[in-house]
Amino acid sequence: MVNNCPFTVYPAIQPSAGFPILEKGGFPLTTLTHRSFPAPAQHWAGRIWARTHCTHNGNTFRCATGDCGGRLQCDGLGGATPATLVQLTLHHGHSDLSSYGVSLVDGFNVPLTVTPHEGRGHCPVVGCKADLLQSCPDKLKAVVGCRSGCEAFGTDELCCRNHYNSPATCRASSFSEFFKHACPATFTYAHDTPSLMHDCSSPRELKVIFCH
Repeated sequence: MVNNCPFTVYPAIQPSAGFPILEKGGFPLTTLTHRSFPAPAQHWAGRIWARTHCTHNGNTFRCATGDCGGRLQCDGLGGATPATLVQLTLHHGHSDLSSYGVSLVDGFNVPLTVTPHEGRGHCPVVGCKADLLQSCPDKLKAVVGCRSGCEAFGTDELCCRNHYNSPATCRASSFSEFFKHACPATFTYAHDTPSLMHDCSSPRELKVIFCH
């Protein structure tokens, strides 16, 4: 993980159900530094995001975006939205595939990309290099984030719930199109094109970069 942001970020790692917690679920990463850690040798799935504008007073730890219940180490907890998300599935299939994608379905808080190194097959760099905090529509603005249409308005249609929870009925909206136009290689609504998840065979490293 590489932090090119001009401020400290606190990466958070949440495993999917049944998988181990990595690096205690979160840590600080000061500006212009990086931290590497071994990926699990076995099948693993989960998500990664950055927490920003965090403060630590005594026993209280809080982040303006991505907060995981007021903890420095998330220990498997999810994060508050809006947040730019990495989705990962490692070591699956017959050819040791690693699947990865970047999602703005839960909104945006920092530019973020994933770069695989030395993999085989289709292994593009994906993510969102644009800083959408500047261009975020007024209706979606949060203090230091850009909310999804679902979070801003909470309708079944925008959240792809109930009747709208299928590929046939869950459609792009003007709000998801704002994210898609800025960052086409990201998921922007719940039933967005599945091909935005890329399958790379046996990469030596997956580099997650915050800010560019």
